[in-house]
Amino acid sequence: MLIAFHKPYGVLSQFTPEPGSRWRTLAEFGLPKNIYPLGRLDADSEGLLLLSDERGLNTQLLDPKHAHRREYWAQVERIPSLDALARLERGGIDLGDFRTRPCRARLLDPAPALPPRDPPIRERKNVPDCWLALELTEGKNRQVRRMTAAVGHPTLRLVRVRIGAFELGDLPPGKFRELNAAERAAVFA
Repeated sequence: MLIAFHKPYGVLSQFTPEPGSRWRTLAEFGLPKNIYPLGRLDADSEGLLLLSDERGLNTQLLDPKHAHRREYWAQVERIPSLDALARLERGGIDLGDFRTRPCRARLLDPAPALPPRDPPIRERKNVPDCWLALELTEGKNRQVRRMTAAVGHPTLRLVRVRIGAFELGDLPPGKFRELNAAERAAVFA
């Protein structure tokens, strides 16, 4: 089985709590037994998380050699210049432990209509923000946040909205559903 879950802010991508952690876990959402997450989203990130009971899907989806695309919407501080977007797209941004691969980056205008986050992001009166769409074929630890910060635009909110050709759509935060055959094929497209 393959499950799409809209992971809310403040939830770890695991069923077991970390000792002393303030974050919630997947265990509280009534997900089917004997499934595991395919990849991760940090506790402070939101959006599409796939879960399955089928071994081997992790490699199919996450190994960069398969160039499997994932789209993220990042709300960032300030409005990036065309040069900043080009730097993101070109790849090769040195993040210390690795260099990024090329990706697709664009401004989202108008801003996407998303459910409010609890708690809301911090608002700064004198610092504008905007939304970017970033499409990556790799997913290192906190990569999108590190990339936007490296070009001078720290991420305020991050939502994964697509894996392959399968989109999160209007699945509400904290809800899940099993994918049908066509949706499953879209994930691996």
